[in-house]
Amino acid sequence: MENRRIEPRLLPVGLSTVEALRRLDTEGPNALPPAKRHGLVAVAGKVLREPMFLLLIATCAIYFALGDLTEALVLAASMLAILVITVAQERRTERTLEALRDLSSPRALVVRDGVPTRIAGSAVVRGDLLILGEGDRIVADASIVDSHDLLVDESLLTGESVPVAKRGSGNEEGAVFSGTLVVKGSARAEVVATGTRSQLGRIGASLAAVDSGRTSLEIETTRIVRLIAVFALIASAAAALLYFAMRGDALAGILAGLTLAMALLPEEFPVVLTVFLAVGAWRISRQGVLTRRLPAIEMLGAATVLCCDKTGTLTENRMRVVETWVGGSWRAAEPSDLMVAPLLAAAAHACEVDPFDPMERAILEAARAAPMEGPIERRYPLTEGFLAVAYGWRLPSGEARLAMKGAPETVLGLCALSMAQRTDALRAAEAAATRGLRLLAVAAASAEGGGWLENPADYAWHFLGFVALADPLRSAVPAAIALCKRAGIRVVMITGDHPATAQAIARAAGIDAAKVLTGAELAMLEARELAAAVRDVQVFARVRPEQKLGLVKALRAAGEVVAMTGDGVNDAPALKAAHIGIAMGRRGTDVAREAASLVLLEDDFTAIVGTVRLGRRIYDNIRNAMRYLVAVHVPLAGMSLVPLAVGWPLFLFPVHVVFLEFVIDPACSIVFEAERSDPHVMDRPPRPPAQRLFTPASFAVGLALGASVLAAVALVYGWALHAGREDEAARALAFAALVAGNLGLIFANRSHELTLLEMATRENAALWWIVGGTLAALGAALYVPAIAHVFRFASPTPGDLLVSGACGFVSVAWYDVRKVLRRRRP
Repeated sequence: MENRRIEPRLLPVGLSTVEALRRLDTEGPNALPPAKRHGLVAVAGKVLREPMFLLLIATCAIYFALGDLTEALVLAASMLAILVITVAQERRTERTLEALRDLSSPRALVVRDGVPTRIAGSAVVRGDLLILGEGDRIVADASIVDSHDLLVDESLLTGESVPVAKRGSGNEEGAVFSGTLVVKGSARAEVVATGTRSQLGRIGASLAAVDSGRTSLEIETTRIVRLIAVFALIASAAAALLYFAMRGDALAGILAGLTLAMALLPEEFPVVLTVFLAVGAWRISRQGVLTRRLPAIEMLGAATVLCCDKTGTLTENRMRVVETWVGGSWRAAEPSDLMVAPLLAAAAHACEVDPFDPMERAILEAARAAPMEGPIERRYPLTEGFLAVAYGWRLPSGEARLAMKGAPETVLGLCALSMAQRTDALRAAEAAATRGLRLLAVAAASAEGGGWLENPADYAWHFLGFVALADPLRSAVPAAIALCKRAGIRVVMITGDHPATAQAIARAAGIDAAKVLTGAELAMLEARELAAAVRDVQVFARVRPEQKLGLVKALRAAGEVVAMTGDGVNDAPALKAAHIGIAMGRRGTDVAREAASLVLLEDDFTAIVGTVRLGRRIYDNIRNAMRYLVAVHVPLAGMSLVPLAVGWPLFLFPVHVVFLEFVIDPACSIVFEAERSDPHVMDRPPRPPAQRLFTPASFAVGLALGASVLAAVALVYGWALHAGREDEAARALAFAALVAGNLGLIFANRSHELTLLEMATRENAALWWIVGGTLAALGAALYVPAIAHVFRFASPTPGDLLVSGACGFVSVAWYDVRKVLRRRRP
């Protein structure tokens, strides 16, 4: 393999790691100026304009007008606490998104210390030697050292959509620029400018801004928030007028209306989405999967078909040559074998000089003793009608020779073989394929007269034999595929391999391989026939990359929600057409990554399955949090209206609502986000993609849970008043019931499947911090005189407190009974 490298004098060895780090420190990272961060003042201004904050300011002003300085100062302190917490949360979310943007930046293959190394694009420095291949996004301005059929899309800079041919000629044709895209060929180029010194950097930093757009969840939530906000404003105005009409106090009526508005305004709904999706993307990144588009998180729980490649996704991508077929028999892949050596040498000459493809690297490793006979002069790439690659070089004597490797049917079809020889070769290929081996046929030819022909089929090819490569299945794949089946997700394997090889790997992985469709057969099917065929077939072999788009369209036409993996330039349309495009992070091209919704950082299939589980968990937790928010606002609004309607003393004041908001906000944004998935989350079918977050059933359950707590709190308040308790004592007991009911709602909504007892041992540290902090704060509000005075409480007896708390918490117990009954239904 080393003998076939280009001579050192022709190829710079790149920078040393030490020098690269020095230049990075001196010249700065290879990046455009980051998107402008919101300063503390800007974030604080945004918080101050929130409806809830404006209501608090208005309430605080009314208390000052009434001369109640204690209440006003308490609300002012609460506003300061809310401001600090919100600003801290905003900055944390911003840092999380910045970290995800850093992960999603382009990668670059450079030569460091003489060794090809893949690094972050931001770490590239002036003087680095870039290794460019088809599909790579060029990360810096560079001067070409050598190139092979290089075409670059410079439309980002010039607006011209036609790719530009590049060659190392010392002028503009020999320069490549940051942000442009390699659409064909390969090259090595020395970096001459990075960051803001590049052409892209001089155009402007606006390209660094990332706009992820609004998700369907955000759109739906915005609609619900607007509806509830309008209702809250109407109800609060009605409450203020009713109070004034019944009791004749205008300021107190306005205060009652503001309290109701604070109790009803659903400002937590957008917070839930922001936190859950941002932190969800971070959790998914810890699984080795980068989320490039947030809507993918929503769709993960709805995926019904997972289309994946074989090599590197289901297998370990550790290709090695294990056998050869020469002279009609299988032999070990040993270069010292005089019969095997010519085969391995020809296979090695049909590879790139320094390939990135693991199969070519394995062939060069097996043919390590094969000498380099001359520089490559002609390349014949893989095409639709030519499933092979061929390279031509010239000997010192001037003789032109060629080597070809590729699909057995293509190579054998170009060689002069007798019927018996062809039959024996095809039989050997079939036998190897059934063992799961990747088989390449190898042939050699000479160019008559020393000239290169346009069509590789016009040469007189001589068949040399087969090279058999093995790529072991990842050990965790069968269990992951079995989990997909339990979850109602059909795994479809799409590969360019021989059908028998594809079947062998599919069976080992646990994929139904009873039917196999080849690329040639796909080409013969009409759209309607293909849509019908994809319902039953789970293995597609000899598929060309451009055929993947047709498969995605057919699966979508069949009503499937499609997740698709890909790595090449030709995979990009299919990745974009799929509901969830998944690009390979290691071997994938930048084009594929940019077209995809998710990027596998380690190209591991099991990470996809883990991501599906996380996607279902995130969606479930969002629904649970939303149901909790619907429920918790019912007793707040109800206890603002019920005392007013029946003539009881006012129960809720703004300070009480603020207290509860300090419980509600962290509960919905931290406790529910941290909840683990239900044990049977992967045992149920995918959710219908059209299913809405707020279904009538879930909304009704939320209202029923809230109504249960409202009934319990109203019962405690009414009982205490009729039992002769003072207003402050009755309010304290009812508030304790309301807080206990709030905690009960948190516990009840943690899972849609498990009961309170079943979830008692499920770990959620945030939950117990919230419960402990809430109970401690309630104890202080009830029994510390100065604080109790602010809340208008009189300290209750322990017995009364226990009864009222039990009433509030137990009011939601019926939901556990409902869960048990739902399980028993046939």
